Amino acid sequence: MSQQPNDLNPEEEDADVQASASAVQSAEEELEQQTELVRDLSEAVRAGDGERVSELVEPVHSADLADVFELLPHGDRKELVHILGDQLDPDILPELEGQAFEDVISEMESSDIAGALSQMDSDDAAYVLEEMDETAQLEVLEQVSDQDRIAIEELLSYPEDTAGRMMERKLIAVAPFWNVGQVLDYLRSEDEIADDFWEIFVVDPQYHPIGTMALSKIMRRPRETLVGDIMQTEQTLIPVEMDQEEVADRFRRYNLVSAAVVDNAGRLVGVVKIDDIVDVIDEEAEEDILALAGVSEGDVNISVREITKTRFGWLLVNLLTAILASAVIAQFGASIEELVALAILMPIVASMGGNAGTQTMTVAVRALATRELTSANAARIVTKELFVSLANGALLAVLMGVVAAFWFASAGLGLVIGAAMVLNMIVAGLSGIMVPLVLDRMNIDPAVSSTVFVTTITDVVGFLAFLGLAATFLM
Repeated sequence: MSQQPNDLNPEEEDADVQASASAVQSAEEELEQQTELVRDLSEAVRAGDGERVSELVEPVHSADLADVFELLPHGDRKELVHILGDQLDPDILPELEGQAFEDVISEMESSDIAGALSQMDSDDAAYVLEEMDETAQLEVLEQVSDQDRIAIEELLSYPEDTAGRMMERKLIAVAPFWNVGQVLDYLRSEDEIADDFWEIFVVDPQYHPIGTMALSKIMRRPRETLVGDIMQTEQTLIPVEMDQEEVADRFRRYNLVSAAVVDNAGRLVGVVKIDDIVDVIDEEAEEDILALAGVSEGDVNISVREITKTRFGWLLVNLLTAILASAVIAQFGASIEELVALAILMPIVASMGGNAGTQTMTVAVRALATRELTSANAARIVTKELFVSLANGALLAVLMGVVAAFWFASAGLGLVIGAAMVLNMIVAGLSGIMVPLVLDRMNIDPAVSSTVFVTTITDVVGFLAFLGLAATFLM
């Protein structure tokens, strides 16, 4: 019987508390160490102290060093590349983004970049190369080995954000008539196979995957055991042109560590690993969050010009929709002049509707991305959101109606704002889920476009309902 949290004795509870405190302290210490490293590196770089730079960089993991590069000022970043020279860890290149990547690459010779690519997995090498301009790509490709160039060019031939672009070409594939001893001897003797892998694929003579084996299964069987007797025939195959979001969804759904990638003829062409999927999930989550705010780029290192260009478009759309809401208000100018309380209370109705719509929209966009919201359950979800909006609208309407009635000594005004809030909350809830659904059906990314439409609907309906009811019953 498993022990529940309530069954823990005081000593165990204290240990858990101490462990949690230790984890928090560790995170704080890590941040302090990173800040100190950035400061020390910047001082060493500006002093031209190569020995000190090497001493600071040597124990730092490539992923952490990439973070440091992105935190350094533009000039220090470039000079650091020069000082490190051959000591620059190639593994930091796939970790860099935006301006930091451009600064590092621009300071490296094409021969050094080619050497770095030869040390990477093919998917990482393809990522680095595709971030470079076309002229630089050609210069680098001329200096890599034929084998590496063919692997990289093949990956780049697949559409962006697909399984083919992110897969690793090196994998372990064996025949079903091999025995465990042959597999182990092959793994030990072959130099050109993958360095890191968790499972071995079993293929037929046409190189179609027919099964898979975990490394643990190979290691625990006698040498004479046939592969075909211990392989698992049920496996998840990834089409080479499948979108990376769908690939990530399959990994999440089936708890995969790696999966075979097959071409249109069903032949094994690569493998997708969990470390690549983690990057995809992080990338897609960041992209959706930024898109909800009308921001297309989250890199703090890009220039002011680029940031302005990427954000201006949606801000312009917001301006146009705000003018539409103002036009609605203008239709009731006389009513507002006659009853100043309308101008005071008007933003409350619109604000509450906007917030309610954003809540529903955020849930809907996430559910669409994770396939928790589909045509199969759309009607049920829409109905549920309608009842939630009605319940919240009624509760807030009663509260605000009482406040407005006492504030302005007018029961009629309290009833009007209460009714307007109920109406706008219902519309907000429905638009918050219907707008993403409609956009998704139209093959338009709901994360990018939903916010503007939902905000416009709730503003226009809020102002129209409140001012229209006030003009009808209070004037």
